[in-house]
Amino acid sequence: MFSYKPLEVKLKIIGFKKSDLSWKLGISSRTITKISKGEKIADHVLEKIANLLKCNIEDLYTEILENNILQTLKDEKKAKIKGGLYHELQVRMTYNSNHIEGSKLSEDETRLIFETRTILPSGEAIPIDDVIETSNHFRCIDYAIDVALRPLSEDIIKNFHLLLKQGTKDSFLDYFAVGDYKKRLNVVGGRETCKPDEVPRAMEKLVKEYLNKQNVTFEDIVAFHANFEQIHPFQDGNGRVGRLIAFKECLRWNIVPFIIEDSKKGYYYRGLSNWNEEHGWLIDTCLDGQDSFKAILRLFNMLESN
Repeated sequence: MFSYKPLEVKLKIIGFKKSDLSWKLGISSRTITKISKGEKIADHVLEKIANLLKCNIEDLYTEILENNILQTLKDEKKAKIKGGLYHELQVRMTYNSNHIEGSKLSEDETRLIFETRTILPSGEAIPIDDVIETSNHFRCIDYAIDVALRPLSEDIIKNFHLLLKQGTKDSFLDYFAVGDYKKRLNVVGGRETCKPDEVPRAMEKLVKEYLNKQNVTFEDIVAFHANFEQIHPFQDGNGRVGRLIAFKECLRWNIVPFIIEDSKKGYYYRGLSNWNEEHGWLIDTCLDGQDSFKAILRLFNMLESN
C-alpha cells in the first residue's frame, strides 16, 4: 500500500485538488482513483506530477510496508532522524562487522564518525582505511535498505563490494577488482577458496538456487551466507559483504536481522569453518546475533519483552 498524503499536501498548497490533475496533465480518472485507494501509480505518471509540482518523485508518496522494521528504517533514514533504530543499527552493525575483520576503531569512535563525520585522535594510530571503510559501511547499510525488496542479484552483491572498498588503498592496486570478482586465489584460515576462474559460475549457481526458493527462511539465509563465504568471490571484504547480504535478505523476507558481535567472532568462525559437517553451530551463532538485534528493537519498544 502507498500513502499519497505528501502529494495531497503539495496540491493543497497550490490550490489544486486531485481531480485537477486530470485536465492539467491528462491523467485518467482511474489514476485518480488509485491515488485515493493507495495503489501504485506508474512511474511515468508520477514523473509528470513531480514535474508539475517541481519536486522529486520520492516526495509524492510513502510506501506502507507490512515489515515494521524495514518501514521504520526507511522512514528514519529519509527523515534523517537521530537516536532511533536506523541510527543505532548503523553504529552497532558497522562497528561489529568491521571489528571482526580487524578494524582498530572502537564503538565510540564509530558512533562519532556516524554522528559528526569527525574522529578524535587517540593514543593508538588508526589506519586511514579503517575510517574510510567505516564511512563506506554506513553507505552499504543505506544501500541494503534501499534495495531490500528487490530480488537478490549478482549486481547487488557487487555493488555492496564497490561501496565498501572504494577509496581504500586496495582500490588502487592493479589486481584488486573493486566491485568485481577476484583475480587472484585467496586462502582463508588455511583453507583454499574458489579459484578465480570458477567464481562466476559458482556465484551464478548459488544465486540461482537461492532465488528458486519460494518462502525463504532464516536458515536459508544463513546457508546462503555460509556458501557465499566458502566461495569467497572477492579479493577482500567477503565477510562484511556476506553479512550485508544477509541483512538485506532478512529485511526482504520480514525476518529479524542478525548482528554478529565482535565478542562472538570465535563461534562465528567455527560455524563457518565447520558448515559442511555441522550446520547447527553457525545457525546458533546467527540466532544469538538475532537476539542482539531484538535487544535493539526492545530499546525502541518495537518488540515485546519476554
